[in-house]
Amino acid sequence: MTAPIPAIVMAGSRPGPDPLLDGSGVATKALLPIAGEAMLVHVVRALRASPRVGAITVLAQNSRALAADPALAAFEDVRFADSGQGISASLAAALPDDDAPVLVTTADNVLLTPAMIGEFLDGAEDSDVAVAMVERTVLLARYPESRRTWLKFRGGWWSGANLFRLRGRRARPLLDFWGRIERDRKKGLRIIAAFGPALLIGVLLRLLTIHQGVARAGRRFGVKARIVPMSAAEACIDADKPEDIVLIERIMAGRGF
Repeated sequence: MTAPIPAIVMAGSRPGPDPLLDGSGVATKALLPIAGEAMLVHVVRALRASPRVGAITVLAQNSRALAADPALAAFEDVRFADSGQGISASLAAALPDDDAPVLVTTADNVLLTPAMIGEFLDGAEDSDVAVAMVERTVLLARYPESRRTWLKFRGGWWSGANLFRLRGRRARPLLDFWGRIERDRKKGLRIIAAFGPALLIGVLLRLLTIHQGVARAGRRFGVKARIVPMSAAEACIDADKPEDIVLIERIMAGRGF
């Protein structure tokens, strides 16, 4: 059995106002109540419940505000650390200096479960960079009302599931590149175009599956990159919009929260 993997939770705020916080009484998204608890509490609880996860670090611009929350303070073995303004730069600075793997997720990944973590880590083995994604038919079969951002490839449309496995310093070149394009994170074709015209043409003409496209993009940076398809539709439903929270709380009610 492999050793537990350390986890990093990205819990910072993006620049500009967040409509989710209007009238909420909280200053940061990670503390927004969902099903009666701060969204970050749900994520940390899922990580702590997984035997595959070791030390947990929460990164945010104002980590003291998160550490002061009573429910979060109850997790005595969780470390809170201040991050910078950019997601990619903050994450790169938090990675180990060797090639040890790290699991990364986000504070709004509130439907995360130990089963999802296990499925992802199993699929991410033997990679330098692994990204969890859900294929469109998987989501729509369960939640046709959910609206996501889709990347269109041959054989399917895909949406991110906010789970990543990064092998320390080997992932840094890709993170540095991501720092230059992350402002376009919701614009799939712009992201693909940034990897070069050959990949863009391959995607536009539906010549590549997402697995082929990601592997090719990884090779540009000398890393073995992999997509891990997730079987649970809930894996790609994060708390990004007011309607997401309505759906998430309905799903949680079905789980007994």
